[in-house]
Parts: sequence; structure tokens; C-alpha cells
Amino acid sequence: MSSVAQTPRPPYFALIFTSVRTDGDNGHGETAQQMLELASEQPGFLDFESARQEIEISISYWASQEAITAW
Repeated sequence: MSSVAQTPRPPYFALIFTSVRTDGDNGHGETAQQMLELASEQPGFLDFESARQEIEISISYWASQEAITAW
């Protein structure tokens, strides 16, 4: 899963997840997709982007800190 977020003009907030890859997917792809689907249904969710090599970095963007806390 790799994409570039389409965010509005600031201010907005970013929530950053990192993980270290291991051999095999071990259900990670499916779990990440479910997490994105759930987040995108939450008020204040703006967008998401992810990059994956040895370490995966996923960033979700939110309209407010309250929206992040509620999620």
C-alpha cells in the first residue's frame, strides 16, 4: 500500500505509525487495509499515506487532535 495523501491547507494533524517488516506478510496487509477503512469512516479523517521497505511508515492525517483521540 503506497500512496501520496491529498491534504487540505494546514492546519491539520498527522498520526505516524512505524513497524519493522519480518519474513512473510503475516496478515499485515489485510490488517492495514481494515485499519484504513475504519479510520476513513471517522469524523475529521483527511487522508492516509504509507511507504514500505524494511520499515513501514504510515501517516494518517486528521482535522484536529480531538478527532485523533476519538478514533
